[in-house]
Amino acid sequence: MEKIPQVTVVGSINMDLITTCTRIPEQGETIIGDDFETAPGGKGANQAVAAARLGAEVNFIGRTGEDYIGRELRAHLKESGISGLYVEEVPAVSTGTASILLTEKDNRIIIAPGANAYVTPDYIDKHLHVLKKSDIVLMSFEIPAQTILHTAKRCSEYNLPLMINPAPALHMSEMLWELADFITPNEKEYNQLFIKAEEPIQQKIITTLGDKGAQWKEEMTVESHPGYKSRVQDTTGAGDTFNGALAVSKAAGKTMKEAVAFANAAASIAVEKWERRQVCRIMTKYRKE
Repeated sequence: MEKIPQVTVVGSINMDLITTCTRIPEQGETIIGDDFETAPGGKGANQAVAAARLGAEVNFIGRTGEDYIGRELRAHLKESGISGLYVEEVPAVSTGTASILLTEKDNRIIIAPGANAYVTPDYIDKHLHVLKKSDIVLMSFEIPAQTILHTAKRCSEYNLPLMINPAPALHMSEMLWELADFITPNEKEYNQLFIKAEEPIQQKIITTLGDKGAQWKEEMTVESHPGYKSRVQDTTGAGDTFNGALAVSKAAGKTMKEAVAFANAAASIAVEKWERRQVCRIMTKYRKE
């Protein structure tokens, strides 16, 4: 029987508060919105859910507040197939939120980190036993910078493959890039952070290109894999799906070409907003092929 990949995600968990309106209000102005909805979010949680839906055994390390939003988000992660949920409440602190104003031509987003700021180096060390059993560890940048670097050092100490999704783009210590095994910026993040990076760092980078797919380097050759045609409904979370899928595939020992093809396929399904059962069935068939 093929070994089930063990993926650990260290990251953020938010509730997205989404208001759709015809225009963004001016300063001091109140307008009537068109629609409002809430949706589970946070890059870490999104990536963990994607990895679980694609067949990995997933551990998630994060924090919520001691509030009803946190309870709802923890229930969502459990229902989404996260097998190891290491998410503790922070008393007297709110769960992270992202307040999103959407119009046809614009969007404005305000993130309140809340309990995500309490994913500290000590909290990581409390869960070292979780990291140690991982085939790969995946992190993005919605938790404190010192925690990101600390976790990277722990992964290096225990020879654990580490994937860094540098989103949102933050200028970090060069040591972090040296400790990472895989770095997954999008085009904008690549231009902000890595356009002048030395060759050893360039060899670790897999750049996502939206509907054009992704590219990476092997030796001195730039390789690429095209995206798949999709009936796009909503591109939100496509990058997180790509990262979750790439982590699953690399944890399973696939080549970079195989892993990127798998991640592109998963992201193309995600933007069509298919039901979970359809995604699981199609991606299981894709892995077998």
